[in-house]
Amino acid sequence: MLKNRLKWGVPLIALVTAVSLYYALPPIDPDGAGPKEGKIKLGLDLQGGMDLVLRVDMSKLDEEAKKDATDRVIEIVRNRIDQFGVSEPVIQKQSWDRVSVQLPGVTDRERALALIGKTALLEFKLVSDNASLLKEAQEGRLPAGYVLMRSENNEAMLVEDKALLTGKAIKNATVDMEAQFNQPVVSIEFDGEGAKGFSDITGANVNRRLAIVLDDKVQSAPVINEQIPSGRAQISGSFTYDTALDLAITLRAGALPAPIVIEEERTVGASLGKDSVEKGLKAAFYGFLAVVAFMTIYYLLCGMIANLALFLNILITLAALSYFRATLTLPGIAGIVLTIGMAVDANVLIFERIREELELKKPVAAAIMAGYRKAFVTILDANLTTLITAAILYFMGSGPVKGFALTLAIGLLASMFTGIFVTRTIFELMLVKGSTPSLKMLRFLTKTPSINFLKPRKICYALSIVVIAFGLFRFFQRGDGMYGVDFTGGTLQEYRFKSPVSVDAVRRSLNEIGHGEATIQEVGGANQIIIRSPQETEAAVEQRLKADFKEASPETLRVESVGPIVGKELKEKAFWAFIISLAGIWMYVVYRFDFRFAAGAILAIFHDGLIVLGAVALSGRELTIPILAAILTILGFSINDTIVIFDRIRERRRSGAKETYEQGINVSINQTLSRTILTTLTVLMVVVSLYFWGGEVINDFAFTMLVGLISGTYSTVYIAAPMLVDWPGSRTKR
Repeated sequence: MLKNRLKWGVPLIALVTAVSLYYALPPIDPDGAGPKEGKIKLGLDLQGGMDLVLRVDMSKLDEEAKKDATDRVIEIVRNRIDQFGVSEPVIQKQSWDRVSVQLPGVTDRERALALIGKTALLEFKLVSDNASLLKEAQEGRLPAGYVLMRSENNEAMLVEDKALLTGKAIKNATVDMEAQFNQPVVSIEFDGEGAKGFSDITGANVNRRLAIVLDDKVQSAPVINEQIPSGRAQISGSFTYDTALDLAITLRAGALPAPIVIEEERTVGASLGKDSVEKGLKAAFYGFLAVVAFMTIYYLLCGMIANLALFLNILITLAALSYFRATLTLPGIAGIVLTIGMAVDANVLIFERIREELELKKPVAAAIMAGYRKAFVTILDANLTTLITAAILYFMGSGPVKGFALTLAIGLLASMFTGIFVTRTIFELMLVKGSTPSLKMLRFLTKTPSINFLKPRKICYALSIVVIAFGLFRFFQRGDGMYGVDFTGGTLQEYRFKSPVSVDAVRRSLNEIGHGEATIQEVGGANQIIIRSPQETEAAVEQRLKADFKEASPETLRVESVGPIVGKELKEKAFWAFIISLAGIWMYVVYRFDFRFAAGAILAIFHDGLIVLGAVALSGRELTIPILAAILTILGFSINDTIVIFDRIRERRRSGAKETYEQGINVSINQTLSRTILTTLTVLMVVVSLYFWGGEVINDFAFTMLVGLISGTYSTVYIAAPMLVDWPGSRTKR
């Protein structure tokens, strides 16, 4: 039977390895220049760039125009960005009035925002030459059919409300240099119908001024000296070459059908992206090295086999990301690093089961087969409950959270294949070849302990209630200060200076422009600060810092701006993500066990969620999307740990052991204690690596995971399992 399994098992592993290598490794340049750029795309947080959510303001559109307004905005924005020269932009419809725009590698934030956000409604309107009407308008008595406008040099002028010609008639727009003052101007060329209209307008209004109005602002108002039949005109103003070029691009792409509002912005500078890559990879390397070393030392030969499976696990994960053209984000790297620790759990479960079988004096081959058979159900239950959380994160999250959820889900599926199938095939291959593998292992606990974990449960309940109450008190005490800009709306900006600057100096600078209420925080030393201020203040703040601290050369590392509507929606999504996660886990545990087990598991999850939330509040951190992702991941880890003990309790009940319900639960906790400690230890290794070496961007995520791991392990032993005893009617069970 083993030989039959190996006939297809070994070729399958070889095929999976070959395909994974093909997709995971970058292709070789045929010209001999070395490997090309890999197929996995780096997220904006790793390579720098902008991530925007645009809302189309349809308040002034009629019902017919609203139907395709968002689609037309997407087309026009795409045309503008293509001409701007952004490599591989991503422009997608997010909802009926929202558009998501990702611009990799964009460093000139203000220019990009101006290009995308400009409505570019170009109109040609006649200027009134009646001085008395102009005076009346300035005094507040605006004549019918006119609007009062100001030119670039602040000249007041009375302009006819009706546009004689619009930018729809433009065929082309280019940048030229004006001959007299050598200043950039935008030259426009009308199409056939527009050229005729422009000729008629100029011919009928010689010696009158014609205002060239862009988005309700007068760019210039030249006097018509003669009829212009050529179909060409010039727009002059206080242009730099770049602003003139951007205006030409927007005119060529066409005017937006409605104004757009930037609801959400996340901009990461190239240098911060580079730092994030280096620190993320360093954390991944250290975490991976620690796990590999531990498994080799503790499980010896079994550990080396597990490490081979771990290498293949990472290879499959990278290959899957490459195949699906997924975007690898910094939280995605965290997901991979976390998967390294959690993937070891399957091997720990199997090896501890094999150890138990060997202690029953079974032959090595029988012990291996029994170990895999008994561990399979537990591994399946534990991974499926974590996958429920990953799926909810993916479908309800956005941006980096999706990346984290995707890598976590792929890693879990890969760990089931490598941990169960690949390692078993290697053992079977050894047995068939006639070499009985040596299954010596170190032992954390010299023998199965007999600790009475249920005895202090009432004290543990009380301790948990006190800790949770203290954390929640601090949470509500902080009020709105508990939430980051993700949930409240506002702007977060991070700057790096070449020389140290004081927080007080920055505050004095911002106070002079009316933003003294901004929160200013040092990160990573006196050379780096984070400023939190109301939305739409980022431009003023940036300009002020660059003017007042010119010698310190402030560099914009990142900008996160979230509108109040988006913040409210994210709060609602966070709430529903938590509720749906609990519901999904509840239903699965009820299906696999029964109602009482589900109640204990959900209570433990609530416990861990509240403990982590309190820790975040007490540490002074803010609740953000990455922290929310960490909290939901903790739910998966906590239920994973709980399921292992529940499976052992169910197994003992089915075995017909003559013991009370309390005794069965106590024995089950003691029998799985070694696995609980080892799994927590391996996951702790990678999370500690993220915390110390992953960089400040991911530090909050790592801190949350760190607290959650400790709480999750505690709640499994002292909350979930004891609740099976204290649940009404449980004491009569045998």
